[in-house]
Amino acid sequence: MLAGLESKVWILVCEALNDVRRLCKFHREAMLDIFWVNVISLVVKSLKSPRSAVCKTAIMTSADIFKAYCDSVVDLIDPLLVQLLLKSSQDKRFVCEAAEKALISMTTWVSPVLLLAKLQPYLKNKNPRIRAKASMCISRSVPHLGSDGIKAYGIEKLIQLAASQLSDKLPESREAARGQLLDLQNVYEKTLDMMPIDVSENPQINSWEHLCQSELSPLSALAVLRVTNVAR
Repeated sequence: MLAGLESKVWILVCEALNDVRRLCKFHREAMLDIFWVNVISLVVKSLKSPRSAVCKTAIMTSADIFKAYCDSVVDLIDPLLVQLLLKSSQDKRFVCEAAEKALISMTTWVSPVLLLAKLQPYLKNKNPRIRAKASMCISRSVPHLGSDGIKAYGIEKLIQLAASQLSDKLPESREAARGQLLDLQNVYEKTLDMMPIDVSENPQINSWEHLCQSELSPLSALAVLRVTNVAR
């Protein structure tokens, strides 16, 4: 199979990639024990292929790898992530759609705590399309943390991440940020509802508005509150 992945004949490469997909689905332990690192590097090589059939098959292989190996792939995820963000930003529709599905698989099966650290640097990428795709991935990952996970990770950090994307160039990035902020607001206010409040104290001190104003610059806080207040 490794010979097939290294082949210069594109049909043989596609066949080998499909073999990897079958291993992911039916014999996942075999790949972990024998040639895990080599397979990942060769899949990345196929993702860079100018031949669309090879590239798309490698993208689908990536999606299967995420589903089969979950957090085990995190240490090797960077080259896969770079290529998938690039491919999901391309103009070739069927390649772009396949890459989007692979990114969804990634955010579904890889732990959000581990994945968020990998995604954050791409929010500052020079390519606005890559920033948008990374923002969308983060927006999909955050709900998988759950209420307790969001609090443990730090809701303030997540608010700051989303706020940084509200003024981004592309609407996809801004929309992903809005969705993330609404999720965070919902979690925060549900947490407040479960807390006993001393009526003698000013309830505004624990409000969503106060949280945003204390964690963000005045302009960023205003932008966040405009988004979350309008949605009510």
